[in-house]
Amino acid sequence: MVDFALRSCGLRGHATFAPDEPELRARLRVDTPVGEAWRCLRCETFVVGAPRGHGPADTAPEIPRGRLLRDRTLMRLLATERAIRGVVFVLLAAGILKVRASQSELKDAFEKDIPLMRPLADQIGWNIDDSKIVRHIGEAFTLSSTTLLWIAVGVAAYALIEFVEAAGLWLMKRWGEYFAVIATGVFLPLEIYELTEKVTVLRLGALTVNLAAVVWLLWSKRLFGLNGGGAAYRAEHHTESLLSVERAGLVTPDAPHARDSDTPRASGHKTG
Repeated sequence: MVDFALRSCGLRGHATFAPDEPELRARLRVDTPVGEAWRCLRCETFVVGAPRGHGPADTAPEIPRGRLLRDRTLMRLLATERAIRGVVFVLLAAGILKVRASQSELKDAFEKDIPLMRPLADQIGWNIDDSKIVRHIGEAFTLSSTTLLWIAVGVAAYALIEFVEAAGLWLMKRWGEYFAVIATGVFLPLEIYELTEKVTVLRLGALTVNLAAVVWLLWSKRLFGLNGGGAAYRAEHHTESLLSVERAGLVTPDAPHARDSDTPRASGHKTG
């Protein structure tokens, strides 16, 4: 089973904090032969070196743990998928503009090369005359320059939507969660319609991912009043910083020790 806390600390460094409250400070700090060590608010490991932050407990940074940390990982995976889709649509828009700029030359080359492909197509059992791909390419060459321009603009706009989704989800913004649900949900009917035309692995996979993302965001992030709504969402995150300190401080091992890999930090170097 994946330990999201250790994985996150390995990538981002430990999250140590020195609260001003003496009772909490005592629970989060220990002395070791190589210097003081502070308990990580994420993975609960004692780390040698000065804390990364200090102040009243209620000013401690929000350190996601457990489900919240898992949700952050899932949101960033979803953001990465959206960013990749955005890049694909940018390339597609650029290709459409390239076709528009050389439409007549490409059409002549296409019509000239089709007869040359027939012998090979006959050998592999491919009927060029009935091929939807060939037919769609031929139809594309009949479109006007203005129509191709508007198609490219539409594809580029969709790419922009994907990038906005990716940014909002990656940065864990509330507006990003709403934007992702609305933008993804709007296109679900179109994806379902495409499946009624023809079922392909790509279309089915895209619909499954998008539908799962919408349902998960709606419920997990309490959007549009679901699962307690915004009040429950704010309460959960508002108490997170103080609860992080308290939860980490309530568990004190019998013999606290620093990680061996962090021992060189005893000279006062801040935790990474």
